[in-house]
Amino acid sequence: MKEERYTPNQAAISRLVGEIKQAEVKPLILIHGGGSYGHPIAKDHQIKGGYREPSQLQGFAKTHQAMVTLNGMVLEALLQEDIPSMSLPPSAFLTTDRGRIRFLELRPILKLLELGVLPVLYGDAVLDSTLGFTILSGDQLAAHLAIKLNAGRIIMGIDVDGIYSRNPKTDPSAQLIPHLTLHELREVLKHLQEETVEEADVTGSMAGKIQELIPALKRGAQALIVNAEKPGNIYKALKREQVLGTTLQAV
Repeated sequence: MKEERYTPNQAAISRLVGEIKQAEVKPLILIHGGGSYGHPIAKDHQIKGGYREPSQLQGFAKTHQAMVTLNGMVLEALLQEDIPSMSLPPSAFLTTDRGRIRFLELRPILKLLELGVLPVLYGDAVLDSTLGFTILSGDQLAAHLAIKLNAGRIIMGIDVDGIYSRNPKTDPSAQLIPHLTLHELREVLKHLQEETVEEADVTGSMAGKIQELIPALKRGAQALIVNAEKPGNIYKALKREQVLGTTLQAV
């Protein structure tokens, strides 16, 4: 759980890295979230809302360092599987304005892909030209890169089987929706946006994740949302095999 601080699921990290290794898909960019590392600290110090007082500066720095620590675990697991990988801290190559990416240096990512090295990125505490600093979600980063790199697919691994008609964690009648076009997606968002503030974290609710994907979908990318907690799902998604989840595309 994100609320239980510094509780990495090492078994899940190792399994997912194993699925990436087995799939042997290139080119590929890996982006992970903050989990129990970045989220609690960012929330405590209200980093997403930007700089308001000097006491937040320590929280800003600690949020980034927590993500570096978690990223180190992911990178170590990749290297143990002999997957050439390199971490790229988003705070070092991009800035935002009012929480939206305004500058991103693509050249390091492109060079790693050219060399056959897996770029490993993550949600991060970043500098913001208006707010001073903020939280950049991995969801926004993934969609932005998909547009800039003309990516054909975005695979999003979450803790439920995909997009539901309602929140499946609170509503037993919720139904999994296997496929959504942009038009259908906007209708579903009306229901998802009814989630309470308590159900959302510092990087947004499911509705927020979907909204981040919309610009990439408009540019022709396809998104697949699957349950990363179920063994084999990420492998199947990477290999384009049939897998339980929700496919999002323009039409």
